[in-house]
Amino acid sequence: MIFSLQGIVQELTPTYAVINVQGVGYYVGISLMTSQTLTTNKETFLFIQQIIREDAHLLFGFNTRSEKEMFNLLISVNGVGAVSALILLSTLSLDEIASAILSKNSALIQKAKGIGAKTAERIIVDLKDKVQKYSNPEENISTFANNKIKEESLSALEVLGIPKRMSEKLADKIMKQDSDISVEELVKQILKNI
Repeated sequence: MIFSLQGIVQELTPTYAVINVQGVGYYVGISLMTSQTLTTNKETFLFIQQIIREDAHLLFGFNTRSEKEMFNLLISVNGVGAVSALILLSTLSLDEIASAILSKNSALIQKAKGIGAKTAERIIVDLKDKVQKYSNPEENISTFANNKIKEESLSALEVLGIPKRMSEKLADKIMKQDSDISVEELVKQILKNI
């Protein structure tokens, strides 16, 4: 069983890469997320999931162990094949997939080409207890009040021209240290740390 590959990226497209390992080219299916981290003619390391079928031996590569784990969870769902799982991983981030499953948002999962309503529902039912660790841990432990404070602060910062992605991580970090922080204080703290 091939666990990982380290070699030169010989060929690269949004859906597959050929990794040259000491003269042997391995054809590896990849997601858009992984594709964006690779560069042709540069060395890379990929976590590999090998799938052996009667008619083919397939390799799928992932930049992170988390992406490989999510891929394996997705293909464990009846009706979700390797290609559908890669399309879902190319359409949504790991956090978005986990959040969609935890909040039972089948419409978001259906944004991935080829995943219909029934399959989306099956993904939610089968994986709701298994994806907790991939979603934003801050949101899992915080109370509704904390989420409201965080959202109001991020909205205020957006008005000031600070992108949400930039301020969100800081907000999480600050709120872990002080869970009773006010909106005003959180905004001040984030502005100081940017």
